[in-house]
Amino acid sequence: MKRSGQSRRQFLGTSIGLAAGAVAAPYFFSGRALAGQDSDKFRLGSIGVGGQGTGIMKWAIGTGAELLAVCDVDRSHAERAREQTGGKADIYGDYRKLLERKDLDIVTIGTPDHWHVAVCIAALKSGKDVYCEKPLTLTIDEGKLLQRVVKETGRVLQVGTQQRSDPNLFGRAVATVRSGRLGKINKVTVSLPLSTEEGGPFPAQPVPEGLDWDFWLGQTPKVDYCPQRCHFVFRWWYEYSGGIATDWGAHHMDIAQWGLNVEHTGPLTIDGSATEMPKIKGGYNTPKRPVIDYTYEGGTHVQIVTGDEGVLFEGEKGRIYVNRGRITGKPIEEQDADAKLKESIMADVEKLYHGNVVGNHMQNFFEAVRSGGAKPPVSDVVSQHRSVSACHLGNLSCRLGRKLTWDPAKEEFVGDDEAQGMVSRARRKGFELEA
Repeated sequence: MKRSGQSRRQFLGTSIGLAAGAVAAPYFFSGRALAGQDSDKFRLGSIGVGGQGTGIMKWAIGTGAELLAVCDVDRSHAERAREQTGGKADIYGDYRKLLERKDLDIVTIGTPDHWHVAVCIAALKSGKDVYCEKPLTLTIDEGKLLQRVVKETGRVLQVGTQQRSDPNLFGRAVATVRSGRLGKINKVTVSLPLSTEEGGPFPAQPVPEGLDWDFWLGQTPKVDYCPQRCHFVFRWWYEYSGGIATDWGAHHMDIAQWGLNVEHTGPLTIDGSATEMPKIKGGYNTPKRPVIDYTYEGGTHVQIVTGDEGVLFEGEKGRIYVNRGRITGKPIEEQDADAKLKESIMADVEKLYHGNVVGNHMQNFFEAVRSGGAKPPVSDVVSQHRSVSACHLGNLSCRLGRKLTWDPAKEEFVGDDEAQGMVSRARRKGFELEA
């Protein structure tokens, strides 16, 4: 399996470009969005505007939003984001102050992973609809709580697993698998890029001017600042993320579960015991080369490996491979050779989107908001909680060094109190989650 050569940021950049090119006229709204207001655009606040956060902010603007406010605990990020978008947005260092504004309709969230759920919950409860970057959660219990808040508030939450909005690659792969044309699926291989960061311990350094380090840490244990913990490389620390297993696993495990039609449930067993864990105290502490085996109802075997990026479905009647650059396999060749067969498959792809916009992840979110949630977003809270939960389960098995048994209906471990104690984490005083 060859690498597609297209990174997550390149993939998002392509999507942003397509979105900007597609918006030739302003969007007009019905229902709850902007009721009684003169503006014909969603009014946007962007929280967390580092590299990826700025990317999704610009994507929202290109898709028809008006940016009114940016927020980041690093003042330099906020100032850069404002400068790159016309220099008019108000700047905040505390997302709670931004969310007090009544003139905002939607927010994008591009914070580090350990802040996603707290900011999501506050935004939803403030009456905003939310586009949040992946991975959606830091723990399984966070996802369970977030599902409840989405249901209680009735707001729209779209998660940034934008591969779901590619109908010609990932949508086609999922529809083909679900159609039964591969027969019973015996194995799915989820291949993740090899994470590049390793090392430590890292010495403490002075906190850069303009960075609120204590607020950046949030719920996590208080530690001295070092640049190797912050901004992009936070993802290689278990305290703030889940390493490559959640960074890319949130994308590809999502496609695997979507294809298997188990996006509202989960695995029965998880075995990451063969994974070598980092051993440097005070250094990066998420596995660089996770090897995780899952079994699902019916005996389907899903395996996470590293060294490539993509998803391979193997069934009794054939196999297909898909990543961000290509989709291959004999069943795909047969579709390409038979116009009626391909037309049938692409009709099945359309059904995956429940009548919502196909092919643009941000526009899919906007349309879901316009519909008042009647047309659900393609990356909804339930499927994305379940996808990242599978990644969390894999990480827990790796950390414990043993095979685990999971009850996906109850979302509980079977006969393992130690593992069960790890579905949530203690939060630092002052950073508790809203119930």
